[in-house]
Amino acid sequence: MENLSISEGEEVMIIKVIEVVSESTKSWEDAAQSAVTDASATVKNITGVDVIGFKGEVQNGKIVKYKAHCKIAFIVDK
Repeated sequence: MENLSISEGEEVMIIKVIEVVSESTKSWEDAAQSAVTDASATVKNITGVDVIGFKGEVQNGKIVKYKAHCKIAFIVDK
């Protein structure tokens, strides 16, 4: 493991990551956007999203629900 040191005058940024699962009847992209939109209602300073999985619900041979499992990163205010 690498030793990290902070020089005098450097600032440390604290980032947290939450996991969100969202769904859409339109597309996986819309499901991922919904995850970010829903999280941004209560979380400030979102800096990124990592979509770690997609799932779909099928009925009668058609996808009727698109689900996105996302990790959303945000900066914590000091």
